[in-house]
Amino acid sequence: MDDQNKNLILATALSFLVILAWFVFFPPQDTAPPTGPDTATTGTAGAPVAAGPTTTDQPATISAAEARQVVLGADTRIKIDTPELAGSISLTGGRIDDLSLKGYKVSLDADSDIVTLLSPLGTNGAYQALYSWAPGGDLSFEDVPGANTPWSLVSGQVLAPGNDIVLAWSNGKGLDFERTYAVDQDFMFTVTQKVTNSGDETQRLAPEGRLERYGEPDDLKGFFVIDEGGLRQDDDEREYHKYKKIRDYGRDNDWAFGPNVATVARVTQGGWIGFTDHYWMATLIPATADPFTSIMQYDTDADVYRAIARLDTVEVAPGQTQAVTTRLFAGAKRWDTIRAYENQGDVRNFLETISWGWYPFLTKPIFTVLHWVNGIIGNMGWSIIALTLIIKAVLLPLAFKSYVSMAKMKELQPEMEKLKERAGDDRKLMQQEMMALYKKNKVNPASGCLPIILQIPIFFSLYKVIFVTIELRHAAWIGWIKDLSAPDPSSLMNLWGILPIAGPEPGSILALIFIGILPLLLGISMWMQQKLNPAPTDPTQQMIFAWMPWVFMFMLGSFASGLVLYWIANNTITFAQQYAIMRSQGFKPDVFGNVMSGFRRKKPDGK
Repeated sequence: MDDQNKNLILATALSFLVILAWFVFFPPQDTAPPTGPDTATTGTAGAPVAAGPTTTDQPATISAAEARQVVLGADTRIKIDTPELAGSISLTGGRIDDLSLKGYKVSLDADSDIVTLLSPLGTNGAYQALYSWAPGGDLSFEDVPGANTPWSLVSGQVLAPGNDIVLAWSNGKGLDFERTYAVDQDFMFTVTQKVTNSGDETQRLAPEGRLERYGEPDDLKGFFVIDEGGLRQDDDEREYHKYKKIRDYGRDNDWAFGPNVATVARVTQGGWIGFTDHYWMATLIPATADPFTSIMQYDTDADVYRAIARLDTVEVAPGQTQAVTTRLFAGAKRWDTIRAYENQGDVRNFLETISWGWYPFLTKPIFTVLHWVNGIIGNMGWSIIALTLIIKAVLLPLAFKSYVSMAKMKELQPEMEKLKERAGDDRKLMQQEMMALYKKNKVNPASGCLPIILQIPIFFSLYKVIFVTIELRHAAWIGWIKDLSAPDPSSLMNLWGILPIAGPEPGSILALIFIGILPLLLGISMWMQQKLNPAPTDPTQQMIFAWMPWVFMFMLGSFASGLVLYWIANNTITFAQQYAIMRSQGFKPDVFGNVMSGFRRKKPDGK
């Protein structure tokens, strides 16, 4: 076996092992998320929480949407209406607990509901943003506004960009509270809490914001490749906390109180804290210059996760007013929007809320280029193909050197055969003379596999980009490919839609066997790329080469369509590059002959 085939087998085997490991550790996405129990609890700032209302008094046949409307209708609410958001604020506690994302649907179905991010108590998956004051000195929790405070509307009718809402409440003991809500065109709320002391004594109290999530989210993916759970930026680093990790806090480390466990960090400036999902996020962002205590907490009794930003205690002298402003991001983790908040909105390291993985030096620029190309083309499928062309252009000098070396090795094949005859069984002599031959003709036998090996980190980075970024979610390409972040929905079972029968359920064993059109094209492209070179003479090597494209085809069949599309484009461009470069060096690959040789019947002696 010559060195060219050795290199190709080595690179192919390495790719196979890496893809196999990736397939084992990161299995296909479950398309049918489990449903969780209805959970609803509430409480006041800084105090243990007690159980709240549930929907158990509703008829058994009531739908989740109807139950949600019943809960929403049981309270006085202020409407939220922006280009991106729809929902309402409850006057009970001033809670932001009803929020949906207008631009994103749950599924590709035409009648699919838009994505719900925040939900009130009494609904499945209750999730809310609360603002309050923690009492200090002689004040009690009854003296400050909390989760159940009955606020009054002072001004505004609908919260929208440029239309603020102002609420007010007085404790009847000399403290008057005011809260102003503002929202921008995207996903950022600004909440200003104000307290005025009309009494005779100085009062001490601490403003805080909280995100409360009741139970783990129903659509929790649980994949190692994405961040789902608590997320915060401290003075030194960005921290990610899985839900299980939050439940374990306080038992052996930072802080514990009552039935609650928590991890606490002191942030001097420029921090934030919240919860992140696969594509969505809710994050509390105090003013950059305001120090605060960052608390990630789990209430074991109520099964509620809390992310708390508690600012420093303020003193309010008689006749004095104190105010503090905190922002709330609640929406989609859209790259350009989050990037603008980081750069123009002074939110430190906000782009890190997207799960860039272990190799951000690759994933970030790859996505940046993909986003830029998509801005020109307007179709993510064609943009992935264009991105592949750009990557291949960047790697062209290396590929050129590699393919030139491969062509020269083909020219040296007759001399190598003579060396083998002269050396006989003397492997050491054979190796020495071959290295001398390579050196004389300036050929590097290892260069043939280098371009293939370099594709591995690029492949993983693109996998990460396609899987975690919302820009690929429900992004269509052509015809049947409606979601590049999901596997090819076509199937051999119904001849890719020709037969009037349904295909296999996504994620099932049958779906892995009866592959779609893109995986089939992937196998063919890998097979054709092999045919640029004659098959090795060794029968074992021939078998490995014969099966490799089709094994990859089935392994990658359940991967995201965007990733399979990239690999097809990469194989096609590589084929064209290699063919053209080898032709330019005087070696004409016999592709047709190599293809036909694979169909010829072998004689018993293997010839």
